Amino acid sequence: MLGSAKVLVTGGVRSGKSTHAERLLAGESSVAYVAPGPVPSADDADWAARVAAHRARRPASWTTHETRDLAAVLSSADGAVLVDCLGTWLTAVVDAGALWEAPADEVHGAVLAELEPVVLALGVARRPVVLVTNEVGLGVVPAHRSGRLFRDLLGTTNQRLGAACDEVHLVVAGRVLRLPDPL
Repeated sequence: MLGSAKVLVTGGVRSGKSTHAERLLAGESSVAYVAPGPVPSADDADWAARVAAHRARRPASWTTHETRDLAAVLSSADGAVLVDCLGTWLTAVVDAGALWEAPADEVHGAVLAELEPVVLALGVARRPVVLVTNEVGLGVVPAHRSGRLFRDLLGTTNQRLGAACDEVHLVVAGRVLRLPDPL
C-alpha cells in the first residue's frame, strides 16, 4: 500500500511500466483507472488489442474513466488513482486543440494550461496516485516536427509531474529503479 504517496512511473515502450503501476495499487480497495487516450477504432486492430490487454489485467473492482480531464478525477476520486498514460493524454490534448501544426509556443502554452490544473490537483490529493508515462528523451531526435514536438512536450510534462510526486520509478526491461530525489 502506498498510503497517500504520488508516484510517477516512466520507462520505454513495453518496459513493464503499466504492470508495475498496477502492482503498486494491487492492495487498494478502490482504484479509479484513468485512460486518457483515444478509444480504439475499428480500423486499428493493434491499438484495440493493446487496450483489451490492459482492460483484461485490471481487477473488476476498479472503475475506468476514459477522459483527458485528469484534474477532475484526481479531485473527485474516492480512492487511489492510476493514470495510464500521460503520453496518450498529451496526444489527446494536442488533438483536441488541433495543434499539431500550430506554432510551437502556442502548443506549449496550450499544454501547460491543461497541465497546471493536474499539477495542482496532484499536490492536494490525499490518496495514492500513480501516473504512467513514456520516457522519450533517450533516443534520437525525431525526423518529423510532430515527433520533436511530442518529445519536448512530454519531457516537460514528465518533469512537472515528477516534481510534484513523492517518487519516480524508472522501469527498464521489467526491472524497477527508484530514482533519487533531485539535487
